[in-house]
Amino acid sequence: MIIDPKNVPIRQGSNYPDLFKPRVSGRLKQRLGDAVGLTNFGVNQVTLQPGGQSALRHWHTKQDEFIYVLSGELTLITDAGEQILTAGMAAGFPAGEANGHHLVNRSDQVAVYLEVGDRTPDDQGVYPDDDLLAKHSDRGWVFTRKDGSVFED
Repeated sequence: MIIDPKNVPIRQGSNYPDLFKPRVSGRLKQRLGDAVGLTNFGVNQVTLQPGGQSALRHWHTKQDEFIYVLSGELTLITDAGEQILTAGMAAGFPAGEANGHHLVNRSDQVAVYLEVGDRTPDDQGVYPDDDLLAKHSDRGWVFTRKDGSVFED
């Protein structure tokens, strides 16, 4: 199936608990993989406004992630520190590798990248900087504190 990404709905916001939502308010996603009917992995085109961030810093227990920068400049923050990524650069995050990561747009220009991730069942997201855990279920992501307690939004 062929699509024009301009016709794919833009999703702003997050399914994070309310406490964390403002941190990703500058992120706009278009679910390109869903638009073409992919079910084994997802492909999103993500636009980060200046000052925006891709997610809270995290890593996955079972899902691989890959990003490819289409335009602009992004700062990749991992356990190793910070690196600048520009158009044409890519990065990957293997499942089970406890290396928290996220992207931040510290420039004054919009940045756009593709993110690709698989949909392996029973995945968990670990957030080393925040009191947050995510577990994937048949209903989507379920977020709790690290002690297992539920957020009251």
